Amino acid sequence: MSPELPSPVPSPCINVCEMAPETGLCRGCLRTIDEIVAWGGASEDEKRAVWAEIRRRETQIQWD
Repeated sequence: MSPELPSPVPSPCINVCEMAPETGLCRGCLRTIDEIVAWGGASEDEKRAVWAEIRRRETQIQWD
């Protein structure tokens, strides 16, 4: 099951917390700092929207 489907929606954090200056995204969870800060107060729908954005970002990354 995709992590964005259950309720409550789980955090995408994998405890690799390092912001990449070239992208502005966390190298662990691919969220912006604003998305990370807002996560705790976000609705389930907002969290699912963040997950959708993470999935979109994953398709654009050049993985080594």
